[in-house]
Amino acid sequence: MPLLVTPALPAGSLAAQEQPHLEVRPGLALRPWRDDDAPAVRAAFDCPTIQRWHVLRLADDAEARAWTAQWTGRWRVETAVSWAIVEDDDRPVGQTGLRDVLLTEGSAQVSYWLLPDARGRGIATAALGALTRWSFTRAGLHRLELNHSTANAASCRVATRGGFAVEGVARQSMRHADGWHDMHQHARVRTDGPIRDQPVRSARE
Repeated sequence: MPLLVTPALPAGSLAAQEQPHLEVRPGLALRPWRDDDAPAVRAAFDCPTIQRWHVLRLADDAEARAWTAQWTGRWRVETAVSWAIVEDDDRPVGQTGLRDVLLTEGSAQVSYWLLPDARGRGIATAALGALTRWSFTRAGLHRLELNHSTANAASCRVATRGGFAVEGVARQSMRHADGWHDMHQHARVRTDGPIRDQPVRSARE
């Protein structure tokens, strides 16, 4: 069945390029995941806060390695992409990426998390800014959505500081361990203007 509009991006727009390393700010960068990142991933999903909001845990090191290994394939089929957030020592302190990539619509869903020791330093907001710039320039996307539980105040602060406006509330649209949660929907489109760098924060993200 033919489309009546031209796809926003042709198939192959992502797969034709290598997943890039992205500088966030001095001492902070985004890079593709590696097999030896599995211990950091296992530690992340052992964190009760990450388990609460991402509704996922890893049973063992093999599952952590499988988690890091999946992203190469998902980039190639252009459905998702994930980066390790790393500091000067190149060890992951968090994750940011895109899910539900739709090239025909030029859209994707944003995700992020941080290990406990990385919180409170503006890292999530800075990483979100780098991801957004890449998405709207080199990737050519038009719209990014960001959804989180209305009870997740820390994620809401990151989204707001990253310039993602609140568009509404989807009632009882995601089930967490404690039941159904209303979800804030934030979004940013390419025409919203330049992304402002945020100062390093002392409040916890």
